[in-house]
Amino acid sequence: MLLSITEKAATKVRQIAEKQGKPITALRIQVVGGGCSGLSYNFGFAEALDAKDKIFEQHGVKVAVDPRTLLYIAGSELDYETTLMKSGFKVKNPNATVSCSCGDSFSV
Repeated sequence: MLLSITEKAATKVRQIAEKQGKPITALRIQVVGGGCSGLSYNFGFAEALDAKDKIFEQHGVKVAVDPRTLLYIAGSELDYETTLMKSGFKVKNPNATVSCSCGDSFSV
């Protein structure tokens, strides 16, 4: 699978959508320029799906990824982590060769 979704991540997507009163179309992941390592992840709910999007579904949740982003995250796992310092979605990306100490940005 090009992108796997943990049950914890799927649960959190449903919780956030419910709290925001949004129907769940899909969580969108985008890789954008920025961060101390050059690239970072952007998460948000997809208002609409594009015909070019690749849709991944596990545990009852859909994740939409555009073709450019898929080049960077193929083979990754979307998880949700809670630590003493922060909580949030985490992309466990085997393609990332460098990541910053905060874990929010990466490079390939």
